[in-house]
Amino acid sequence: MEYVKLINCMRCGMCLPHCPTYKETFLETASPRGRVALMRKIEEGELEASERLLEYLSLCLDCQACATACPCGVNAGEMVAEFKCERHEGRGLSVMEDLVLRKLLPHPDRLEAAVAPMRAYQRSGLQKIVRSLGILKMFPPAIGRMEGLLPELPARPLRRTIDEVTPAVGEERGRVGFFLGCVMSLVFSEASYATVQLLSALGYTVVTPKAQKCCGAPNMLAGDREGLLEAARFNVDLFAGHDLDFIVTDCGGCGAELKKYGHHLAGDEAAAAFGNRVRDISQVLSLHGDELREKLTPLPLTVTYHDPCHIAHCQGIRQEPRSLLKLVPGLDCRELAEADACCGSAGTYNIEKPEMSDRVLSRKIATIKATGAEVLVTSNPGCLLQLKKALAEETPPVRVMHLTEVLHRSLSPR
Repeated sequence: MEYVKLINCMRCGMCLPHCPTYKETFLETASPRGRVALMRKIEEGELEASERLLEYLSLCLDCQACATACPCGVNAGEMVAEFKCERHEGRGLSVMEDLVLRKLLPHPDRLEAAVAPMRAYQRSGLQKIVRSLGILKMFPPAIGRMEGLLPELPARPLRRTIDEVTPAVGEERGRVGFFLGCVMSLVFSEASYATVQLLSALGYTVVTPKAQKCCGAPNMLAGDREGLLEAARFNVDLFAGHDLDFIVTDCGGCGAELKKYGHHLAGDEAAAAFGNRVRDISQVLSLHGDELREKLTPLPLTVTYHDPCHIAHCQGIRQEPRSLLKLVPGLDCRELAEADACCGSAGTYNIEKPEMSDRVLSRKIATIKATGAEVLVTSNPGCLLQLKKALAEETPPVRVMHLTEVLHRSLSPR
């Protein structure tokens, strides 16, 4: 980690009201400036990286709301992630980490095969039996939480069914690559299908390379820098083989990581060019707002929008999703208080730190219910998983939809 990043923090406290964990604990060690101070003391040799100290750092959700609030541009969340990578390199991967990060995630076929039993578990009716009998209480709590987050899976992953090249409707205005995220393909295929159809309707030929791998974000979260760099190198080379105007993604986490490929592969011109071409789907659709408006039909729904951390804070995208929703005739869009506050998902944080995740989530649910919206719209799979489960349990339940699902439903009403 660059030492200059650590000394840039002025300890002004502007980050404190925006940090989810500080708001829940009011502990300095659970604040961005507190984490920066701890890392600085370790780098200066005044503190040892004990398990207790590392536990303080691991409480960070990496939502990067602190970076948005900081007048000096200090990004404590990103620094914690880099710090964890550096510490992790010295001890290597555990057996389970190696299995997931190296043997499973980089191989789409294996990942799809691993999800197949879960699909059978749902479609056979076994899931209903297991839940009704409370069998999950016999297993470790983490198993129950993961099972509870599982929404209804599509019949097949989108990577298996989508064409590698989807032609433009009408005259071609450009060619874009579609980066199909792992969870989007396996769990939220309908949303990603909508993404491709929207791009095609606006005149883009959409290229979806079937060989693409995980973006590397899980490796970064786990401190596996080598795995991250391997994923980045592979995807850069793969997409370089196509003549593309943009590389589009509808996954906030993927988009944030893909845009940093030039940083991860420092000095590599192809990686820098790749990162510069990455766009969130809302950025591309917003370029054609007037044209899209003409294609949309009335959709009488009351909605509110939750800003995923990886879109609002990491990529600075806030107005585009809202402007797109306002294009839909009949849609009643209500602004959400603290819309860019984290929902507590944060990758696997909601499994690893369930108590803190639930406390952060409860704040988000309260603000959503206060809007009176029928539908919550968001654009990141982690948020979709976390909020779908929580809002389905509310009375009345609130549906959760990806931004592209709403737009596509207006484009092609059902």
